[in-house]
Amino acid sequence: MKNGAGDGTRLVHLGREPQRHAGTVNQPIYRASTILFPTYEAFKHSRTVRPGDEMTYGIHGTPATFALEKALAELEAGEGAVEAGYRTRLCNSGLQAVCMPIFAVCGSGDHLLIPDNVYAPVRTFAGRTLKRMGIDATFYDPLIGGGIRDLMRPETKLVLVESPGSWTFEVQDIPAIAEEAHRGGAVVMMDNTWASPLYFRAFDHGVDISAQAVTKYVGGHSDLMMGSVTSTKDAYDRFIQPAWRDFGLCASPEDTFLAARGLRTMRVRLEAHHRAGLVVGEWLKGRPEVAEVIHPAMPHDPGHALWQRDFLGAASLFAFTLDERYGSDEALAALFDTLELHGMGFSWGGFESLLVPIYPERMRSETGWPLPGRPKGQVLRIHVGLEDTADLIDDLTNGFDAMRKAAG
Repeated sequence: MKNGAGDGTRLVHLGREPQRHAGTVNQPIYRASTILFPTYEAFKHSRTVRPGDEMTYGIHGTPATFALEKALAELEAGEGAVEAGYRTRLCNSGLQAVCMPIFAVCGSGDHLLIPDNVYAPVRTFAGRTLKRMGIDATFYDPLIGGGIRDLMRPETKLVLVESPGSWTFEVQDIPAIAEEAHRGGAVVMMDNTWASPLYFRAFDHGVDISAQAVTKYVGGHSDLMMGSVTSTKDAYDRFIQPAWRDFGLCASPEDTFLAARGLRTMRVRLEAHHRAGLVVGEWLKGRPEVAEVIHPAMPHDPGHALWQRDFLGAASLFAFTLDERYGSDEALAALFDTLELHGMGFSWGGFESLLVPIYPERMRSETGWPLPGRPKGQVLRIHVGLEDTADLIDDLTNGFDAMRKAAG
């Protein structure tokens, strides 16, 4: 593949070597635990190899694993990423991809900073498992920017960012946060699932460790569970490689195949999601049942200026707040039970549209919800899939009509 190829070209070709696999277009599935060594010298050599660098045992990777990891590293950090020392390791889920690096960097007596709009299971992990391990977590206002310097302590080892947050979609000033975190000697880790590496180049903005749920836009079809952790050479050598090995993390052969296949169409899917999300968002903005649309790629959104500065595109996951008249269980039941094209289920990033009620006021400790100047009301999170937007709008119209009747 020529140097400087575009993202679409790279995604089609990264991690594929048909000439090594009898000409098959896609990387074959390797199901393996035991790896046999042809000679005693090869066996001795395997004892000197870092797990994950060569095939030594199934949990440490196969040719399919290594191919996907290299492709994801180049997606995250650009052409030549592996040669520059960036490495990707696969995990069994996106949650695992966030939690493992925290354990890798922090130990008993250490401190980390977590945005108050963080993915809810990470909040639970911090309040339960990290607390039990003697690791102190402080939740901070995601809009703090460079003011995070005032929360840094001598024992602060890691600053987590998630931008936009997956429930309330505040956009963080990651370069400003990273600058202050590095000045204080802390590692910066990002959950980059919303934008994916296609639409936010985490390492260009000061991030040391980038985690994402491959389950979402990389997979793209709601049929696999996987996370990935990509890191700079220094962060990989010091933190990620030892922890990944010690936890015995790996991804299943079938999921590895599906994730690699998902890469091939990721660019065109993301472009379609981006466009569709904006179409549906603009329509929602004009509806009398909707008090606010929370979508950072829309000009009215408080995070739009930062999104425009740092991001290359937008996911189709966003939220909107209903007018307070429509917050009853009866009204919500009428809405959701009328919808035919919007499924009511968690996760996102697949081809199908989803809509769920969310309760950010229950999952914040420092900043509360709603934020000052923003309306009260039931918040709904929507993932706009790949259906025709006209059909999705008709479906929502029918749901809103039923909701209004139920609300009286």
